[in-house]
Amino acid sequence: MYLRNALCAASALAVMAAGAVQAETTVTIATVNNGDMIRMQGLADDFTAQHPDIKLEWVTLEENVLRQRVTQDIASKGGQFDVMTIGTYEVPIWAKNNWLVSLNDMPSEWDADDILPAIRGGLTVDGNLYAAPFYGESSMVMYRTDLMEKAGLEMPDAPTWEFIKEAAAGMTDKDSEVYGICLRGKAGWGENMAFLTAMSNSFGAKWFDENWTAQFDSEAWKTTLTFYMDLMTNYGPPGASTNGFNENLSLFQQGKCGMWIDATVAASFVTNPNDSTVADKVGFALAPDNGLGKRGNWLWAWTLAVPAGSDATDEAKTFIEWATSKSYTELVASKEGWANVPPGTRTSLYENQNYLDAAPFAEMTLNSINAADPTNPSVDPVPYTGVQFVAIPEFAGIGTQVGQEFSAALAGQQSVDEALAKAQALTTDEMEAAGY
Repeated sequence: MYLRNALCAASALAVMAAGAVQAETTVTIATVNNGDMIRMQGLADDFTAQHPDIKLEWVTLEENVLRQRVTQDIASKGGQFDVMTIGTYEVPIWAKNNWLVSLNDMPSEWDADDILPAIRGGLTVDGNLYAAPFYGESSMVMYRTDLMEKAGLEMPDAPTWEFIKEAAAGMTDKDSEVYGICLRGKAGWGENMAFLTAMSNSFGAKWFDENWTAQFDSEAWKTTLTFYMDLMTNYGPPGASTNGFNENLSLFQQGKCGMWIDATVAASFVTNPNDSTVADKVGFALAPDNGLGKRGNWLWAWTLAVPAGSDATDEAKTFIEWATSKSYTELVASKEGWANVPPGTRTSLYENQNYLDAAPFAEMTLNSINAADPTNPSVDPVPYTGVQFVAIPEFAGIGTQVGQEFSAALAGQQSVDEALAKAQALTTDEMEAAGY
């Protein structure tokens, strides 16, 4: 009798344990390996303490690899991920394919109306919000104030490209391994082509005319790429063709860049004394222009979205609510300081005096975001939306191929003319094959 009772008790415990295991839902999150996302993982114990029935699994990838993996998974309905880190390029395209779950039913206290209009608009399709911004960004000039002063120059709030070139020359000291300017050279539609496409807008260039004819054979593109090559060849660091966001961030933090034109989100990293050797010597300015009415800055948000193939939709939304809430912002502030909270997403952040006092880059970030117009990106009319990308499904593939040609030119493997000719030919072929 004792043995039978013991066996029954053990069986009951086993059933209870199995039930407990079954009650725990795993949410698999695909994310990018940048500072804000790594910080989110570090703070995730706060989420699991609130939601012990949800287990988080992280798949953290380099930017180009992340894009490839999540695109393959969602297009094939693989169901590998429950939360995907995607950007303003993917959201409207994937939403129209019914690949994403609407977030219109997020709780009222999450306050969707607080999201900056410029950011929210890019994530909304037919009245449905399909992704929640973890942080938003434009691009701007980050520069060494001490080197600028040493060069006898003063950075305007709204510089021209010619001034940037003059300053790069004045700040370069290759004997000391200080380079006047660091710019993206690593191939990828979201790496070097994000920068170069935004830059080209300010030179009057465009990807396509209104008949969807490729424009890399235009004088404006030749001027853009020639100017970029001149900057990087004369005043940039060695090996620039393999440098993306993370590599240039590291160079700037080490004091090796006089100027860096890149994502506004980097501002908190270059001014953080725990990470940056030049934290107290950084100034900010709008991305450059050429007097044609367009600046070379982009508009982007890294967002969290739920793929339609997820079998943990409710739990995924619960995680997204936590990670993109005002409460998460306050959590980061309490742990890391207000200057390090995810920027560029909520109006309330830019009305918070604690943040404005702690973040000398806040106003320039907001001004840069508001200065970008995805519906009217170039000097001339174009048939597409997107500032640093073209919002069509084919762009990811074409943009990466063009990026490879431009990166090869920067590496000295071909000329500007050869790179542009190849870009024109491959873009034309791909667009014709796609039926444009």
